Amino acid sequence: MEATVTLACKKWRVVVSLLASMLVVGGAMAPSAAAETMRQRQWYLDRMQAERVWKVSTGRGITVAVLDGGVNASVPELKGKVLKGRNFAEPKKDAHQDPDGHGTAMAMLIAGNGMNDQGIKGLAPDTRILPLAVAGTTKESGTRNVRAFADAIRYAADSDARILNISMGYEFYTLESDERDQIQRAVDYAISRGKLLFAASGNNATDGNEATYPAASTGVAGIGAVDDTFTVAKFSTYGPQVALAAAGDEIPIRCLDGKPGYCRSGGTSQATAVTSASAALIWAKHPSWTGNQVLRVMIQTAAKPSEGKVPSRYIGYGTVRPRINLLDGKGDPGAADVNPLVKANEANDPSPSAPKGSEPSASSKSEAAAPAGPGDKESSGIPWIIGGSAVVVAAAVGLFVILRRKRGITS
Repeated sequence: MEATVTLACKKWRVVVSLLASMLVVGGAMAPSAAAETMRQRQWYLDRMQAERVWKVSTGRGITVAVLDGGVNASVPELKGKVLKGRNFAEPKKDAHQDPDGHGTAMAMLIAGNGMNDQGIKGLAPDTRILPLAVAGTTKESGTRNVRAFADAIRYAADSDARILNISMGYEFYTLESDERDQIQRAVDYAISRGKLLFAASGNNATDGNEATYPAASTGVAGIGAVDDTFTVAKFSTYGPQVALAAAGDEIPIRCLDGKPGYCRSGGTSQATAVTSASAALIWAKHPSWTGNQVLRVMIQTAAKPSEGKVPSRYIGYGTVRPRINLLDGKGDPGAADVNPLVKANEANDPSPSAPKGSEPSASSKSEAAAPAGPGDKESSGIPWIIGGSAVVVAAAVGLFVILRRKRGITS
């Protein structure tokens, strides 16, 4: 009898083992007793010492304008944080409709409440979001509409928002010179109104490395993406338009295109949201500063490239580290009325686009490896379940949402 029971147990263990294997292959997994929370999957929050930073600043009092496809105000992480906003792509609709979920995902990275560690925690959780929809649901409204885009920038400039998060852009070749000028005039107006603009540099480093606008517009901080080793991500578009970099790889977000649950993702879109949140933390601590002063301190306190000249073509002046100002008190705000990027542009007059097809070599890419600061340690492995992959393709006429890839994960 004892032998029979032992044999039966062995058979049961085999069945369980096979079942578990089938579940993994099929994109599902039985929950484990030690399953990680969503907060633990946000590795960059630990690397940026967010818990310590939040004791000093949570972004309270700062509004971030999110220029995207809209922001869904009903998701749990954003309850009570999203203002009315405006839809410039489809004026008859409001800005709380977000067809593909991209704008909502970016807003959550900035201001998400974390839902007791079960949802996405924003780096600046007490900021407010002003949704400005610049990409609609139809073919006409969802593609290129430079006027609507420029109008949204001007609207944000006249609003209470201090920071403009632009996790999207137009590739250089899709714009006429007068359209680039139209964007630049809107950017100039926003800067004159004291706003701080961050825009994704793009995800085409290995496919043409075309500069995008407004990231390449004078006065806008183009943002590159780094991975969890703080080395530039392979996809991150590089060139003189890159001013700063932030975490943009293996970032958990709410799944796009109506898919349930949370997904891992990568792109300069995500890096831009992390940068905007970093600025909100600093500005909330120093509310009397201007956008120029906040940006100058972010540049000064960024983790500089370990090799090569600064600014680097890959991570600009370095990887954002708001804790250096908030916890260590470092950074000289300097002149209130001088945009450090405009001044640098006037001095150097850089070309807006890096040479096409010039993939960085292994040696040249080393200049983008930022040194880890005190307390910056790598996170432990995250057992996310692969459920597929996708790439958001640029519309033929030019407007595209910058999101590298996404994979399903369990929450």
